[in-house]
Amino acid sequence: MAAYLIVDIDVHDPEAYKGYAAQVPPLVARHGGTYLVRGGAHETLEGTWAPSRVVVLQFPDADAARAFVDDPDYAPVKAIRHQASTSNMVLVEGA
Repeated sequence: MAAYLIVDIDVHDPEAYKGYAAQVPPLVARHGGTYLVRGGAHETLEGTWAPSRVVVLQFPDADAARAFVDDPDYAPVKAIRHQASTSNMVLVEGA
């Protein structure tokens, strides 16, 4: 079953974040992931959620998504994201 990482990212250091954005796509691909949404325009239609930058990644399954997040090669890249932004991430299984 496909799995999705949904991430809300509030970038506070755009220059540093560019370094993250340049390095992460090959790591996503290594785990069978693809970008479905990468920071496009968005609008809150219900509720109070006010995301800053939304990213949605699709993986073949939840294990592949977790393998990406836990990949030792991703750790230093993830550190750049943590330094350059504040983020929330959820893993959702679905069709």
